[in-house]
Amino acid sequence: MKKLNTNLTLAAALTLALATLGGAAHAEDAPVAKPDHEVTYNVAVTTDYRYRGISQSRRDPALQGGADYTNNPTGLYLGTWLSTIKWTKDAGGDGNVEWDIYGGKRGELVKDVSYDIGGLGYVYPSNDLHPSANTFELYGQLGYGPAYIKYSHSTTNLFGYSDSKNSGYLDIGVNYDVYGGYILNLHAGHQKVKNNSAFSYNDYKIGVTKDFGVVTASLAAVRGDLPTFIGTVSKNLAKTGLVLTVSKTF
Repeated sequence: MKKLNTNLTLAAALTLALATLGGAAHAEDAPVAKPDHEVTYNVAVTTDYRYRGISQSRRDPALQGGADYTNNPTGLYLGTWLSTIKWTKDAGGDGNVEWDIYGGKRGELVKDVSYDIGGLGYVYPSNDLHPSANTFELYGQLGYGPAYIKYSHSTTNLFGYSDSKNSGYLDIGVNYDVYGGYILNLHAGHQKVKNNSAFSYNDYKIGVTKDFGVVTASLAAVRGDLPTFIGTVSKNLAKTGLVLTVSKTF
């Protein structure tokens, strides 16, 4: 009887241990719940700040950084982002910073179909351009898996172009995980500049992004099909170029 009781005790202990281990394994496998309120920060350095195919930094390096707030239960978000630039001075104005302020709502319509709607203000402090470079756009995006289509519509003049209110930008792309966290980035866009058709153009990007944990690195070939010279700058700011960006989000 004593031996039997010992065996029963050992069996019970083993069963309890296995149950505990199994419970721990399930706990580890469970997804980590996001907090209701989430704030993140980001910093980056890039060899050339390209926006819609055109260099904003005269094809020179730029420093960038920002912050984002997300209310996860509702999908509402607010954010701000800054970058060093040179184009406002090259266009005959002043200033060396772009300051973006944006907000919107994102979520999922049905399984695998996402949406993102909002507004984005581009502020160029002391740009001294006429019309001003300051711009505001409304945007809407639909995504399916790794693919997306996005349209942005300006409610002001667009980046200093005269009489360019109601300009639009169409953006389509794919960000596909090819292997081991290497993300293939494909993009094509068309910028229509209202009442300034000579400045309307297409732009393209093909690149790859990888999160290494410590930092995220991306390398991309970017071009616009509009030869763009601003002011006295002799560089074609839309020519094909290779852009390396190293960033960190925390």
